[in-house]
Amino acid sequence: MSYEKYERIAPLYDVLDKAYEVSWKRRLRNDVFRDADGLILDAGAGTGCNIPFYPRNARVIGVDNSPGMLVRARKRAAKEGISAEFLEMDLTRTRFPDDHFDVIAATFVFCVLPEELQLPVLREMRRICKPTGTIRILDYTMSKKAPVRLMMRVVSPWLNFAFAARYTAQYESYLPEARLAPVRNDFVMGDVVKLLVLSPEGKQGGDVSQREIAALRRG
Repeated sequence: MSYEKYERIAPLYDVLDKAYEVSWKRRLRNDVFRDADGLILDAGAGTGCNIPFYPRNARVIGVDNSPGMLVRARKRAAKEGISAEFLEMDLTRTRFPDDHFDVIAATFVFCVLPEELQLPVLREMRRICKPTGTIRILDYTMSKKAPVRLMMRVVSPWLNFAFAARYTAQYESYLPEARLAPVRNDFVMGDVVKLLVLSPEGKQGGDVSQREIAALRRG
């Protein structure tokens, strides 16, 4: 992730992203946090766009590596009357203990992570996720439809310039190596935005219950 770019655009980020938020991102963020409870990590919280969707009965910690973005997240939480903690951390090396979170949410985070950091971040998420917890990733994927794919390629320079982001992040290909098993794998906007719900494999006392799996798959 471009630390310098996000520090520079922190005061303007919400303005740059507003059209996306109003037109479609907000409804998808709500889906990510549906039925989430316990201790929740908002990984890559940025300016706090997920804050309105934090469950009121849960404890939420948001982390980001940009202090400037976190300043805005704290102000947003205060304005919304939401109690949450925001910490500056590197997602490849958080300071949380093993098996700590019930839910880890990452919304449009992997599209801004350099490719070489995708697997380390997934492994770190697995480490800090409880055996019965879930990791929920909402992010872009490159369309297989020729006209849409062409449009995405046209828009890509702006996406990279404004947000240091791209449509071609390969996060899904690293899941087996990170030992994360998909519980839900759905396109939620055309075939360009996907919601993945993952369960950490091989942890003692693990496995999401069948009832939870059914609820997550229903969305």
